Amino acid sequence: MATAPARRSRSLTQNVVTALSERIRQGEFHVGEKLPTESALMESFGVSRTVIREAISRLQAAGLVETRHGIGTFLLEPQNEQQLRIRTENILTMLDVMAILELRISLETEAAGLAAQRRTDAQVQQLRGILDDFSRHVQKKTGNAVVSDVAFHLLVASATGNRYFHDILKQLGRAIIPRTRVDSAAIAQEEGDRTRYLERVHLEHEDIFNAIVRKDSDAARAAMRTHLANSRERLRRAQEAVSRQG
Repeated sequence: MATAPARRSRSLTQNVVTALSERIRQGEFHVGEKLPTESALMESFGVSRTVIREAISRLQAAGLVETRHGIGTFLLEPQNEQQLRIRTENILTMLDVMAILELRISLETEAAGLAAQRRTDAQVQQLRGILDDFSRHVQKKTGNAVVSDVAFHLLVASATGNRYFHDILKQLGRAIIPRTRVDSAAIAQEEGDRTRYLERVHLEHEDIFNAIVRKDSDAARAAMRTHLANSRERLRRAQEAVSRQG
């Protein structure tokens, strides 16, 4: 029963995203034009400020708008429709995130292998620093581990020397981290508690890092595949738990 408000909030947010996206496509707003204020959008859609802010965040992730602090939100030049683009505002459910994880298993497994072959000493030092930051956030329970998590995967992609690996992951942004798109409490519950869950993620990252340091491509691929497959399995169990509660 506790999940009902969250589901309703996600539904309201998606309704606002869909409506604003359609208004943008119909030319109601021009490139560089400021969108209505949060208060005006709240009144227009009859929803809370939280819903409006989440909707704007998804439009930002999709590259449709940008928010300038203290000024407002502005419409961006539309991207070329022929470009490969994943619509992150549509990644809403555990099933959506698991589908993204399936894509990432193929993409990042090979990226880890290439990174092991091509990484520089400077990139190894950067990866070490990112992992140390992640560990500190976990131990201090600051809630900022997501930043380090994203940075780790992006840097592994950069270490391939092939910018397209990095470009695709960067396009996904924070959506590559499952707990930012679904009920992280459900995932943590399956792991026992949030700290233990993040500690396990950290150990999986360390396995990937150590293989890259050794320039062991096969081990790097295996470690990345294991890490992402474990994430998918954690999500699957969490989805089952939420379904039982519902």
